[in-house]
Amino acid sequence: MKLAPLGAAPLVSSPAQLSSRRVAVIGGGAAGLVAARELRREGHKVVVYERGAQVGGTWVYTHEVESDSIGLDPSRTIVHSSLYSSLRTNLSRETMGFRDYPFVATGRPNRDSRRFPGRQEVLRYLEDFALDFKLDELIRFQTEVSDVGLEEDGKWKVRSRTNGVDGENVLDEKYDAVVVCNGHHTEPRIAEIPGNYVYVMSFPLDHALDVRHTSKFQEISAKDSLARMISTFA
Repeated sequence: MKLAPLGAAPLVSSPAQLSSRRVAVIGGGAAGLVAARELRREGHKVVVYERGAQVGGTWVYTHEVESDSIGLDPSRTIVHSSLYSSLRTNLSRETMGFRDYPFVATGRPNRDSRRFPGRQEVLRYLEDFALDFKLDELIRFQTEVSDVGLEEDGKWKVRSRTNGVDGENVLDEKYDAVVVCNGHHTEPRIAEIPGNYVYVMSFPLDHALDVRHTSKFQEISAKDSLARMISTFA
């Protein structure tokens, strides 16, 4: 590799000098979508694996929760969502948007024009991004990656499974590179506290991953002031 002299601008290969690679992107959320776009812009052949049925990653809301409300049971039903129904962003549009695809209010019907919009508006923004750059044609929906390993020939083997009408289909494929964009809001982190902390005051303890609505806190008896405070702000 040729290095630039100290203090000089770095040497950057032009697109014509780059050879096309086969690249796997794991995850169809914000990071996966923009990674796929940039890789294709550079002339690479991209496959995006998304275990859900749509783009959006963590911004795809579901009312479903896990079977264990604090995430301790390893055999629990896993739900890949951590949003609550009334969520609004704590970052402005200007901060959240991609540099060349600003997160601006569209003025379209049923859209959220607030500077700190609700969760639905962020999802719509990501859907617009995928549509405008024709990224859906790169994505394999409802396809989960179960294993990634480096082979002796220097290639990466990606094992994926898809549940279809004919049952589960397992597929092994090789790539020159893998970009992991699966997020970090799926597996709940549990504090190690000695003793029995499953119940606090008079109501069960829930992990934030499984909180969808505030109604359960509003139903707590008046003596539980903490629950009443949560219900007014969450």
